[in-house]
Amino acid sequence: MSLFFTRARRQPAPTHLDIIHGESTFRVAVKRMAKARRFTLRVSAATRIVTLTMPMRSNFDQAADFAHRHGAWIAARLTKFDDEVPIAPGSEIPFRGKLHQIIHRAEKRGTVWVEHDHETSPQLVVAGLADHAARRVRDFLKKEARVALDQAVERYTTLLGIPARRIALKDTKSRWGSCSADGRLNFSWRLILAPPEILDYLAAHEVAHLKELNHSPRFWKIVASLYPDYKNAEAWLKRHGMALHRYR
Repeated sequence: MSLFFTRARRQPAPTHLDIIHGESTFRVAVKRMAKARRFTLRVSAATRIVTLTMPMRSNFDQAADFAHRHGAWIAARLTKFDDEVPIAPGSEIPFRGKLHQIIHRAEKRGTVWVEHDHETSPQLVVAGLADHAARRVRDFLKKEARVALDQAVERYTTLLGIPARRIALKDTKSRWGSCSADGRLNFSWRLILAPPEILDYLAAHEVAHLKELNHSPRFWKIVASLYPDYKNAEAWLKRHGMALHRYR
């Protein structure tokens, strides 16, 4: 008589948890990381995604217990994030750090322009068909961001004497800017929503990376030489930066 043994297949580790807190249920993504030494929770203001990072050797039951014990924290973090605001007529969005109301004027010709008067807040006026209004406003914001960043980067690269190879605009969720080893600079177009000095600082920050591709004391010394008030700019980004992602 022959005996056949079958090895039980190991079930894949779950990729998420459903955490119940009060009357709400939160979906929590679970990630194992080799460098993780403890459990950590993070809530993205840009995507509202809750992520639990866990050490490789810990088990899923421990992760679930940790997440459940922090259900109140997850709820509190999510309630801090305001609802999304559409970049469309009728909305009020920041432009260069000041709130502007988006106004649609179908009878006008042109694309998008800024109007100021003494009775109302600044306005972003968009002309043409209503179906194209939202796209035109977004295109306007990206164009303004490109012009402002090109000028700022040119100013700081001239000071350092190191040219940038290329400048690109993206809509990144976790970085406002980046610099590659071959001198390519990337920036979030949303910087045009922030005060001008914040955009200016990010340009100085990434240009400094052309000389020091790290965050060493030597790098920050270069940043300070280009933009002395960099600490206040960093503080502004930590306090208000994620709010810029609510405009969609």
